[in-house]
Amino acid sequence: MVWCSTGRTPPYYPDAITLDPEAVQTDFLPEIDTASPGCSIKDSFAALDLTSDGFVELFTAQWIHRPAGLPAGTRPALRTERVSTAAQLRDWQAAWHSGDPSVDIFRPALLDDPSVLLLALHDGKDLAGGFVLNRSSGLVGLSNLFALDRSNIAAVWSSAITTAAIHFPGLPLVGYERGDDLALALASDFVALGTLRVWLHGS
Repeated sequence: MVWCSTGRTPPYYPDAITLDPEAVQTDFLPEIDTASPGCSIKDSFAALDLTSDGFVELFTAQWIHRPAGLPAGTRPALRTERVSTAAQLRDWQAAWHSGDPSVDIFRPALLDDPSVLLLALHDGKDLAGGFVLNRSSGLVGLSNLFALDRSNIAAVWSSAITTAAIHFPGLPLVGYERGDDLALALASDFVALGTLRVWLHGS
């Protein structure tokens, strides 16, 4: 089983996502636009080799899971503020994207969705980082976590976990990470569940 879009998806969103480890290229390649620049595939089980189809590996990461019921703290390490206006969203996106004010990935309609929380973290009066929580059936997705100063990254992770427990009590956390952020997630009682791979077409 595969989800795919027949039209070009926005930046950072894949054109196809495998939902079954038995999925093969012919399940989705004929349905997506590989001719336009930016076509990408989320290989959810790292089960495909798409090099002969013109793709290159963009990155490999680990799915992570933090079971419900683990200690999460009662107060975030950093002051947490929900992003609730279009102006705040522009500032949050620019900070998330290394200070680039032109980035326009997250739509303002997300701010009205009760299942999605975009959070800004402050160290005193200064923006320190942020993350996104996305509640779905029986779990909460944690994504787009960032720290403006990497010395704050452990506090950002701690704040994300605590905030998730406050807003969505009794639900496990899931996501995917790699590199130093994966190590921080594992140190925060997440467990690695398996490998995923993202492919980018070379056109």
